[in-house]
Amino acid sequence: MNRWRILFLSLPLLAGAAPDCSASGVTYHSIEDDRTNGEKHGLFEIREQARHFIARENVSRGTDWETLDPNLKLQVPRCAVALTVKWVPKTYGLSAPNVAVTCSRTIDGSWERRWEVFVPVRLKR
Repeated sequence: MNRWRILFLSLPLLAGAAPDCSASGVTYHSIEDDRTNGEKHGLFEIREQARHFIARENVSRGTDWETLDPNLKLQVPRCAVALTVKWVPKTYGLSAPNVAVTCSRTIDGSWERRWEVFVPVRLKR
């Protein structure tokens, strides 16, 4: 099959995915644009919860961690309860330190009942 035929046959798949990128009509540029709405919990708010947790850890332990961005490809349903944050145990086998932002109950009708997003952290340079 030639390359043009493959591209032509792939167009419906690409067109079907495109509305998810800008379902709100706003172009997505960065995590700053990924805010909580009626159906999904925004990565911006998830990162902010991780930042508050790390700020408290830095004060209480005298450390100098900084929070990075979660995986920008993730989408999770909106949480119905307060988010919790904790360190991801080393036994999870991750290559670098992470904190887990957890939702124990999502809104009714969600595609998941609970979720956990890992947010990487590193020591400031």
